[in-house]
Amino acid sequence: MLGKIFDVLSGFGLATITLILLGLLTWFATLEQVDNGLYPTLNKYFATDWGHIFVLPELYINGKYVPVPPLPGGYFVCAVLLVNLILGGIIRIRKGWNHFGNLVAHFGIIFMLLGAGVTYHFSERGNMAVSEGESSNVAEDYFEYVVEVAEIKEGKVEQIHVIRGKDIDDLAAGNLRTFRLPDFPFDLEISGYLPNAVPVSATERAPDQGQLIADGYFLMEKPKPAKPEPAEQYTAACYARILPRDAGKSAPFILAGASFHPFSYRIQDRTFTVDMRKRLWPMPFTLTLNHFTAAFHAGTMRPSKFVSEVTRSESGGEAKVTIQMNEPMRYEGLTFFQASYGPPGAGPGEKMYSVFEVVRNPADQWPKYSLIIVAVGMFITFMIKLVSFLTAGSRKQRHV
Repeated sequence: MLGKIFDVLSGFGLATITLILLGLLTWFATLEQVDNGLYPTLNKYFATDWGHIFVLPELYINGKYVPVPPLPGGYFVCAVLLVNLILGGIIRIRKGWNHFGNLVAHFGIIFMLLGAGVTYHFSERGNMAVSEGESSNVAEDYFEYVVEVAEIKEGKVEQIHVIRGKDIDDLAAGNLRTFRLPDFPFDLEISGYLPNAVPVSATERAPDQGQLIADGYFLMEKPKPAKPEPAEQYTAACYARILPRDAGKSAPFILAGASFHPFSYRIQDRTFTVDMRKRLWPMPFTLTLNHFTAAFHAGTMRPSKFVSEVTRSESGGEAKVTIQMNEPMRYEGLTFFQASYGPPGAGPGEKMYSVFEVVRNPADQWPKYSLIIVAVGMFITFMIKLVSFLTAGSRKQRHV
């Protein structure tokens, strides 16, 4: 039985099926991202949770919906292909010098799939908006909401304690967790986390699911629109309480990414704020936008290129760098892509700002390396075949 399972998992037939499925999934995802956006489409077709083990493509031809049967999720298809390549392309493959090129090429494809997995699970993405003539040394995460507890002295932030999103995103209704804040005279209790919600006044709309009312407001989960909303536009929210160390606890209050002001609290003649916002990354350097240029296709408002001329400054000095479409800046393990610009419809002479997508990806260069490995493997295979063909021809002539 184990031998039969090994034969199936390492077989060429399974490799063919997985490659066909990946081709179909890529095609359907490419069509859908035009209307639904890149990240919602990627999450639909390549998410890791069991709810996406099968996906239902949406295909429209001339505006008419064409039914398509469910397909296996892309992440799981890639996992099966990885197993198939390891068993069939590395373990089962014929060994010997004349098959060495095939072995190298298969290893390159395996390296590419591993790079995709590392990117999916360990990369971080955010954005940095910088106006012309101004500088920034922080980027804002696209997805992760954090809770920041800070002490304010003389109108300035003196000390900050950050509670990461991974420590609160499992606190749905009925779950709560107490966070110890050793540098402050109180602790914090968080509960009722919602990934996409907004505070609603209880006088304008009554709670429909028995939600907790805090200071006249309650949290209402945003309804799912017909067109998927990009995950980077979600506004997380939760309930919180201050737990002073002497006794008792404060009344519950709401923390929401959609709020404009933090919750303030005063104790022992000290002032503190508690806020929910997207996580900020400190950069190892400062980026100054010197000049931004946008060019458009003739007669349209479709951009042909964005060009940002920046100065990267750090303790060791500074460097002039140009960031534009398809030509990012890579430095200190970070990649800065030219993402967008603003303000929309800016007129001549108006001050512009540039938005960079900031990516920290341990496997950033792995696809390039894997393609080089595959190319080397194919070249070795070609040369072995060529030498075999030439030597066979010369032997045949000598025999004649």
